Formats: sequence, C-alpha cells, structure tokens
Amino acid sequence: MSDTFWLVAVLLFVGVCYKLPAIVRVGGNPLARQVGGLLIAATGVFFFAAPAVIAKVNDLTGIVNFSAPWVYSLLTGFSASCLLLIIKWRGGDEKNIRRATWWVYGSYGTLLVGLWLCFAMGDHHIERLRDLDTFYANTPWMREMILLYLAAHTAAVLITSALLWNWERTVRGTGWLHTGVVLLTVGYALNLLYDAAKLTAVVARWNGHNLDYLSTSVAPLIATVVGLLIGLGFVVPHIGERVSQYMAARREYQALAPLARTLEDVPAASAPVSLGRAAPLRLRLTHRRTFVRDALRHLHPFMNNRLHEEAVQHLLASGKKPERAQALADAAAITAAVRRMQAGDSPVPDQPHIDLSEPVVISRALRKVPSVLAVRWTPSTESVIS
Repeated sequence: MSDTFWLVAVLLFVGVCYKLPAIVRVGGNPLARQVGGLLIAATGVFFFAAPAVIAKVNDLTGIVNFSAPWVYSLLTGFSASCLLLIIKWRGGDEKNIRRATWWVYGSYGTLLVGLWLCFAMGDHHIERLRDLDTFYANTPWMREMILLYLAAHTAAVLITSALLWNWERTVRGTGWLHTGVVLLTVGYALNLLYDAAKLTAVVARWNGHNLDYLSTSVAPLIATVVGLLIGLGFVVPHIGERVSQYMAARREYQALAPLARTLEDVPAASAPVSLGRAAPLRLRLTHRRTFVRDALRHLHPFMNNRLHEEAVQHLLASGKKPERAQALADAAAITAAVRRMQAGDSPVPDQPHIDLSEPVVISRALRKVPSVLAVRWTPSTESVIS
C-alpha cells in the first residue's frame, strides 16, 4: 500500500503546484488560502503515512513511533481544514461563519493537544510501521490516542458530509462546481467506511479477535480512493472552469475568423500590431474583437439599410426564422458594403443605423451567404436577388 500512498501524495502535490500561482495572486482571499492549505495537509498525510517515511521520521527524531501522533495530527488538521473550507465555501451569515470557524479551531486544537499528551503518557517502545492502531489497541493512553484521532476524523466526516449533502441540492446545474461537490460528497461518504474499518479492527482487538487486515489492508485502500476523490473535488471546479473558459474563447476566436477575413481590407481596420500564434489566446481574441468592432464602425456608412430590410423580408418569406434571417441579412449587408468601399463608391447618404451587435452570429452566417443570398452593387443600380 506504500506505493499507492506515494502516488496519491504526488498527485495531490501536483494539485498544490497548480493552485499555488492563483493563491499567490489572490493572497488576501481566505478561501484560496484554505484550498491551498487543505491540499498541502492532504499531501502531508499521504506522504508521512507511507511506511518508509514513518520509519525515517522515527529514526530522525529518535523517538519510537513518533510518526503516529505526527500523522494523526496531520489527519486531524486535514479534517479541520475540510470543515473550515466547506463553511467558507457555502457562505451565509458572516457572524455564523465566524462562530463556526472558532468552534473548529477550538475543538480541533484541543484534540491535537490531547493526542500528544496521550502519546507522551503511553508505552510505545515497540516500533510498528503498519499496524500501530491494532497493536496498541489495548495499551493504556495509546488506546485513547487512537480513539481520539478516529473520533475527530469521524466527527469531521459526518459534519462535512451533511453540509455537502445539503449543499449539493443547491448547486445543481452549476456545471463544474456541482461536479466538484459530487466528488467531495462521494469522497466523504467513503471516508466513513475508512473510519468503520479502522474502528472495527480496534474493537475486535478489545474482544480478543484479530481483524487487523481491515486496518492494514482495507482502510489504506479506501484512504487512497478518498484522497483522490477529495483532491479532485477541490481542484476539478477550478481546472474545469478554466478549461471551459479557454474552449469558449477558442470557439469565439474561430467563429469570428470569417468576419475578420471579410473585413481585412477595410483601410481603417488595419491592426497596429500583428499577433502570432504564440500570443495568448485571450490576447488574440481581444485583438480580433477590437479589429472587427472598429472595422464595422468604419464600414457602416457604406451599408444600404433599404437593401438590408429587403433581404430580411426576402429571407423571412423563404421560411427562415427571424434570428437567422437577421444574421444572413447582416452578413450580406457587410459583404456588399466591403465591395462598395473597394469599388470606390461614395457612402450611402442619410443612412439609418443597422444593429450589428452580434458579430459571432454574423460571422457564422457569412459562410451561408453565397448559397442563400447575393448582394450586387453596380455604380447605378443596387438590388437583392436570390
């Protein structure tokens, strides 16, 4: 099971590295700090719970089984961090949030002191790397230390599970946030199985039975799955949201391409700088939006409102829906205005404003204009034909 603990620790550490830049950028945001703190605590739990690290820490400190209260303290801290984060994440009345926060600090701080006092007073001279919980299940003070950490963890899991269960119903339909809450809910539900396996093995020792495999094999396997689910639950909403934003920006950038190509010969629309593919997508999208907006503003005097309206009516009569007819007519009017400008024609006098507030829709319609509608301009006549 040591290998799986290493794997989870590495994956959680990757999550810490991913979140670190955002935490630094919004250093004053307590929610961001708590997410980072929780991921660090979870990483520490799995790293220091690996048998090889347990032995090393015991050797470095010179205290037999020193790793036990150390790992239990990390697990208790992780439990408290989860509670604090869920309390902050759910929001609500600020006074209630402060009261709950101080309750968590006070109760779990007291539990940490109790863990170390029990360890200091107990007899733990035989080093156990994998089965300390069951080996010392009947040893005075060590028994109490084990029960304290299990009680603290179980209480945190029950409270957090209840909060998540209630919260899940309120965030349905919120996309990535709902996905994260579901992952957390499942993770904490499995945490109850972890505590049940550990406690069952300990109680079995009290009654003279040996169910150590529940503590040494089953519980670590559950913990591995739990660690992955909880880590993903906190990271997926942020990663998913960023990926969604990137994909939306990419779709818009590509959708604006036909309109940008149509407008590229408009003199006033010449871009002051040229951005290569290496430039960030967000910057390229902003540049393209600005380019299209400025070009349309410069092109507007060359658009013929009468022919635009005729095109709309023609398309409606042919069975097009109003939104589609408007987009195709806008695209045709833009194409015609570019031709008029390129031909050296004068602007259309006393031109009413044509609403071109949906450039993405117009850009997509440009691909269909040649097969649906043609706008012809000549020095003396202008007409719309199908």
